[in-house]
Amino acid sequence: MTDQFTLAESAAQLILNRTPLRPKIGLVLGSGLGAFGDSLTDATRVPYADIPSFPQSTAIGHAGRLVIGKAGEVEVAAMQGRVHLYEGYSAQEVAFPIRVFARMGIKAVILTNAAGGINLGYSQGALVLIRDHFNLQGTNPLVGPNDDRFGTRFPDMTHAYSRSYRKFAREEASKLNILLHEGVYAALLGPSYETPSEIESLRRIGADLVGMSTVAEVIAARHMGLDVLAISCVTNMAAGILDQPLSHAEVMETGERVKSTFESLLRAVLPRVAKEVES
Repeated sequence: MTDQFTLAESAAQLILNRTPLRPKIGLVLGSGLGAFGDSLTDATRVPYADIPSFPQSTAIGHAGRLVIGKAGEVEVAAMQGRVHLYEGYSAQEVAFPIRVFARMGIKAVILTNAAGGINLGYSQGALVLIRDHFNLQGTNPLVGPNDDRFGTRFPDMTHAYSRSYRKFAREEASKLNILLHEGVYAALLGPSYETPSEIESLRRIGADLVGMSTVAEVIAARHMGLDVLAISCVTNMAAGILDQPLSHAEVMETGERVKSTFESLLRAVLPRVAKEVES
């Protein structure tokens, strides 16, 4: 059986062979937020199906394509969609694209997702910087033998989400008059939405947001020394907060409504992250 490091190296080489660009920043564009990848210039688009060992997206709103291009002058590799544990993938498979990013030479990742709002100070469409998380998915991408070529056996997660990157995001949001919150993300397995009692319990332990992604990617990124910025779009308020049923259609509609604001923030933050990476 081929090891994950060798598989990630093979996938990375295929991608790099298709483009002259050498991005240092990777993006993961979540539900309803993939349009940013379509705006990149000098772009090469690689379907996940063409990349060896790369997991295939099945969720609605996830195009399943890697775009290597430029946002302004910043070279990036943007995933239009991700995979999730609830699709039947293992945590190692969910984290595999981040492994590939690292083997491509990427040093920083910006992760986005659609999330349910638990904090009553949020409203539908709010953008929230993730400052910390709860891993309540019952698994971890680092379970099993450790490959020291990726990172240490016990990676430190004290600063899982870069403080300097969050500062950049807050400053750029202020310049753009974008209200940007900051909170703690709780990752659950899904795919069913949470019950009102589960949401109340999450609020009591300090969660501001709830979703079904991101955490495995963050753990793998930090394992390999990649710095992380993560932004959630509150596409719906969580169960029990509003007296209405939850639906994925609502998630997609809200993502469409806020995409221009979201893209403006990303474009403002990327040059600052790029400058930090270069230094």
